[in-house]
Order: sequence, then C-alpha cells, then structure tokens
Amino acid sequence: MREHVRALSSLGADVDLVRRPEDLERVGGLVIPGGESSVIDKLSRAFGMQHPLREAIRSGLPVYGTCAGLIMLADRITDGIDGQETFGGLDVTVKRNAFGSQVDSFETELDVPALGEPPVHAVFIRAPLVEEVGEGVEPLAQLDDGRVVAVRSGNLLGTSFHPEVTGDLRFHRLLLDAVRARTGRHEAL
Repeated sequence: MREHVRALSSLGADVDLVRRPEDLERVGGLVIPGGESSVIDKLSRAFGMQHPLREAIRSGLPVYGTCAGLIMLADRITDGIDGQETFGGLDVTVKRNAFGSQVDSFETELDVPALGEPPVHAVFIRAPLVEEVGEGVEPLAQLDDGRVVAVRSGNLLGTSFHPEVTGDLRFHRLLLDAVRARTGRHEAL
C-alpha cells in the first residue's frame, strides 16, 4: 500500500487511508491494492466495509484496483475460494493466480495506447487474468498473445500488474483525472 501512497502523493494528491465505512465519506477516489483477494473479502466483511464499498462503487467513486484489487472489482471470478465475494462494478470475469505461483512472477513491456509512449514496464506477481470483458469495458493492455491485463469502465480501472512498484505513475494519474472530473478536487485513497 505504501507504494500507492507514494505514487499518489508524488502526483500532488492528499492521501488518506480508508479503514472504516465513515472514512469513505472524505475521499474522492480509492485504490484497492494487491494482496490476497480472499483475505480482502473476509476482512471487508469483518470490518463492515463490504456493503459501503459496493455502494460507493455503484455511486461512481473512482476506484483503481491492482492485482487482487482488480479481482475485488470484477463482477465474476472463475476460481474463487468457496464463498468468496467481490465488491463488483467491473463487468469482467477474472481468474485468480492465472500465471501460477510466486515463483512464476514475471516482468514485461506492455503497449497501453491510452497512456501513450513509452510502453509500461509491468510486474506480474501471482497475477489475475481478465478472461472475459463485458459491454462497456475497455481493454487497456494485452499481453502479446492477446490476453487482457488492464481494463477501464467509467470510473473503474484495473490492472493485473503492479505499476506502483516500478514508479510508472500513469495509471495513478488516470485515477486522479477521474477524481478531478467527478469532484473537482485532487485527492485519492
């Protein structure tokens, strides 16, 4: 999470951590970071965050999900654990750990036309894959074999990879642009 805080702060955003439902009221955007999606799901329910987050997403809060965050924004998971739920909002189907375990992590260069040049140096760590893209969802990046690894739909943005660890701020800038368009303020998380 601290890499996201650093990225957003370097872009001039006022960053607050969201831990309780009432914290959502003071932010103009949100980042759901990587980690373990099943744990994020369980903790969001235990701390009363699941329903407020779902409502915030439905209400148009700009949200950027990286890796497990992308899974949490997906409407469907093909291989979730028993009872696993998401916050939803992105009309996509994702597969968790689609590229294998930690030892199968990899890096590659991705063309992301919405971001322009240069290519994005993408770091994939136990990453999900977008297996199906619904209506209104724009694929932003694909691997050389055509598999989708970054998407956008309205105020929602998701990447299978972690631009926060490479210092590439362009995806975070997209989030802040969505925050500004919605609120007129320059804040997130």
